[in-house]
Amino acid sequence: GVVAVCLGGSRARGTHRPDSDYDLGLYYRPPLDTAALREFAAELTGGPVEVTEPGGWGPWVDGGAWLTVEGRRVDWIYRDVDRVRRVWDECRAGRFEVGAQAGHPLGVYSHAYAGEVASARVLADPGGELTALRAETGEYPPALRDALVRNARWEVPFTLAQARKGAARGDDYYVAGCLFRAVGLLVHALHAHAGRWLLNEKGAVAEAAALPAAPPDFAARAHALFTGAATVDDGERLAAEVLERLG
Repeated sequence: GVVAVCLGGSRARGTHRPDSDYDLGLYYRPPLDTAALREFAAELTGGPVEVTEPGGWGPWVDGGAWLTVEGRRVDWIYRDVDRVRRVWDECRAGRFEVGAQAGHPLGVYSHAYAGEVASARVLADPGGELTALRAETGEYPPALRDALVRNARWEVPFTLAQARKGAARGDDYYVAGCLFRAVGLLVHALHAHAGRWLLNEKGAVAEAAALPAAPPDFAARAHALFTGAATVDDGERLAAEVLERLG
């Protein structure tokens, strides 16, 4: 069942807008009583609510429900607390994985689980599990930082070399995908270098631009790669500058 509940997303980080959703993380240990959750959701909203089974939204986002309570959008998002703990152990060992997930064009990076906990506001935690994990994740693991920077060092040049081959063939679709991936890898490396958790792609370029190792005008130059007037040369110049500044 549910062992802890937290407020996540922009409202936990203090970056929300007035119309932002309320993201509630439901940390559970299987089995999860989804029938009871459906009943509770109906009480809150005054009508039936689609509440998924675990895994209903995919292997990484897991599942949950979308509610409207007194005119406010409230999202329930499941997290298997034991899986989150295992991912955190992997983070400390410098290991990560990336999973395909709808709504995440770069993929879900496993260490987002740890970042979610680190940035959350714990609302209910009778056993103290989530509170203890939040305290641990407050310090970014050096091994994970090194792994993400090291990954960018080899994969970004390789990806841009492939983009150049695609450009020679006039394969704009492939080139755009390569450029997007290269920028995403740089953004993850910049966050890791600064010891900052990155949860997803939304606003990630702008956030990266404010980090110490980001070159001047990083956001503008990164976004310009997708305007149609940019070239692979522009991507290679930006990548070289970022990688040099990462030390």
